[in-house]
Amino acid sequence: MPKNASEIAITTEFITLGQFLKLADIISQGGEAKAYLATHEVKVNGEPDNRRGRKLRNGDEVLLIEGLFRIVQK
Repeated sequence: MPKNASEIAITTEFITLGQFLKLADIISQGGEAKAYLATHEVKVNGEPDNRRGRKLRNGDEVLLIEGLFRIVQK
């Protein structure tokens, strides 16, 4: 995986993959998460995952066609 990941800061212990997509400006509304995940390849820490309820924690990496993102807890 490329090392130049965009950081997505969270202030809670975790966020869901659906929340991440909105926070990263990949989708504009939470209701779009299901459709996005059904039609795009998503990898979390190198493993395919399309569950919008998947919990993302500090240090997790999400690879999308839009780029690589790393979750950072603030």
